Amino acid sequence: MNIDLESPVRRQPPADIDPRRLAAQIRLEATRMVAPQGFGYLGQALSSAEQVAAVFADLDWDRDRFVCSPGHYIIAPYAAAGALGLLSREELDSYGKNGSSLEAIGTESSPIVDYTCGSLGQGLSAAAGFALADKLRGGDAGRVFALISDGELEEGQTWEAAIFAAHHGLDRMIVILDANDSQVDGPISAITTLEPMREKWESFGWHVADIDGHDIDAVVTALRKADAEAAKPSVLICRTSTVHGLDCLPEDADGHFIKLPPQLAAAAEAELTRTLETL
Repeated sequence: MNIDLESPVRRQPPADIDPRRLAAQIRLEATRMVAPQGFGYLGQALSSAEQVAAVFADLDWDRDRFVCSPGHYIIAPYAAAGALGLLSREELDSYGKNGSSLEAIGTESSPIVDYTCGSLGQGLSAAAGFALADKLRGGDAGRVFALISDGELEEGQTWEAAIFAAHHGLDRMIVILDANDSQVDGPISAITTLEPMREKWESFGWHVADIDGHDIDAVVTALRKADAEAAKPSVLICRTSTVHGLDCLPEDADGHFIKLPPQLAAAAEAELTRTLETL
């Protein structure tokens, strides 16, 4: 993992991470990060919280890699890292501000993850490169996790990478596909039809799980099955919503870029704090 080696607290996260609790913490920390600006990529953290939590709870931080393909999703790994003590409160509070290392749209200098990019559609290629390099080196290689979005499936490079990974039998590669049906122009299903997603990935030679991405038990179980796959790369198609976990958001909230004025931000933090207290 790409972690600052100068700070001992960042060397290893706590042992025995509870993914259900971590998912709630991701939503809370992301809300706190977005609140000072009144808007931001909160919806991406709301939709991917369980996925990021399940992966972070299972990571071997010395051997595995984590790729965050869509740069604006970087808020979720940042929030998870904050909850686990890998980033400080001061760093989280600097999110999206000029000169901060925690950019609102991740770049090659973003901490915590091993690769991210501002442009969508490139992360799967990077993950495949990591996985192939590990396979060529031989030995007991770690896993490569790649968080991608359904909007990225509109780009040809994603499918080229999928063909490449299957051809080379990159079975240590696990893709987490956040299928939240949302992009900047509106619902993905109304812009470019992607279904049937499961059948497409299977036809490309992948092991596929099509699950409720907000069911943490389903995500954890699917990750275990993917980890046991010994011949193919795996993809978890996680069906999600960009407003999940926050009942206080208005019905017409734009999940791609949520507006969070002070009163709504306070209500959101209070609601998520209550949720966390029940876990």
